[in-house]
Amino acid sequence: MRETGDNMNLTEANVGESCIVKDIATDDEELKAFLFRLGCYSGEAIKSGYTVAIKDGRYNIDSNIAEAIQI
Repeated sequence: MRETGDNMNLTEANVGESCIVKDIATDDEELKAFLFRLGCYSGEAIKSGYTVAIKDGRYNIDSNIAEAIQI
């Protein structure tokens, strides 16, 4: 599992790579709440791509959401 040292978002990870979420970089509180409900928050593992695996679920996300997920 990769932990990045630089500010990187999910769109910059290799497809299928497992990473740790560092932050959700958005001012959109609805998006933050939505991702939190999915289990996507700081410290959680996430598998990259636009279909992401978070905890026991798989979700399709668009590039705007992927850009907000800092890894």
